[in-house]
Amino acid sequence: MAENATWAMESPATSCSANSQLEDPTSKTALDNGELTGSALPRIVGNSDALRRVLGMVRVVAPTDATVLINGETGTGKELIAEAIHKCSSRSIGPFVKVNCAAIPAGLLESELFGHERGAYTGAVTRGVGRFERAHKGTLFLDEIGDLPLELQPKILRVMQERQFERLGGTATIHADVRVICATHRNLAEMIEVREFRADLFYRLSVFPIELPPLRQRPEDIRLLAEHFAMDYAARTGKVITGISDDFMTALARYTWPGNVRELQNFIERSVILSRGPVLSGPLPAHTCSPRVSAPVTLEEAERSHILHTLDQTAGVVGGPNGAAARLGLPRTTLLSKMNRLGIYAFQNSRAMAGAVAAGA
Repeated sequence: MAENATWAMESPATSCSANSQLEDPTSKTALDNGELTGSALPRIVGNSDALRRVLGMVRVVAPTDATVLINGETGTGKELIAEAIHKCSSRSIGPFVKVNCAAIPAGLLESELFGHERGAYTGAVTRGVGRFERAHKGTLFLDEIGDLPLELQPKILRVMQERQFERLGGTATIHADVRVICATHRNLAEMIEVREFRADLFYRLSVFPIELPPLRQRPEDIRLLAEHFAMDYAARTGKVITGISDDFMTALARYTWPGNVRELQNFIERSVILSRGPVLSGPLPAHTCSPRVSAPVTLEEAERSHILHTLDQTAGVVGGPNGAAARLGLPRTTLLSKMNRLGIYAFQNSRAMAGAVAAGA
């Protein structure tokens, strides 16, 4: 394994007709101790201007105690940015506590965040310490804050403003010195319009917003990320991977990666597992074998088309477990609001609407 762990560093950063040899991606790591100070910084690989702008904002806000709201699509690395802010702050010696608001059932989330006293509810046989209490003198990362139940939002607002809370079923006031960093892939401003998110909490959370670019907006980082993941998974599996074929890399660069860095990471892991030689070369999934060629459309046109296509699949049904809202990953009220804005009416047949749009009606 010692040989496999050092092969990439010995390979020069050159390109030949058959493949591009791998180099040590740490030389292209955008976030390192030379730019930001802190211990055990997470590795954020990339050298694009878009990523460096984000890291510049990290550098500015990290030394403060300001609340940060990280916006970005799924798989863009929001948790890594949150951890970087924590590690570069004076709170780095304190705990970094993570909560995924979408992964915890609504009925248990209040107890998870604030803790509970014995007997607070059926099954509470002992006192439970909540995440805010665990994050004292450190940072609490609230991931997918857009999925926070509406009834809990005033309590989050209170603890952020007054730095105090009570455990579920308790009366003692607990003081917490916690920095809060939030992240979401949802449009909170739209959620405010349909009364799914409190405006006062939104303004409190977005003291310092950071917009994390999707991978398609920093295509120059795809090669560096692919090399980094190839080195990593080659070392884990004990395989000798010395390069990536040019055709393979071209296909990676052409694909738009809707799942962003996470999708690329998983694909490279699969490719390393399937590789039968020292040069990483496929097989490529069908959607990466050729570039996507389509006429340019506006964001509004693309959104309208996607909603119409989904309504067509559900025969015009908006709500319910098999409705368009569920398929689009949106609350029913949010989808109805979008449909109203785009001039799509739920009572119309979606096939007829699609035909009207195609005809320019």
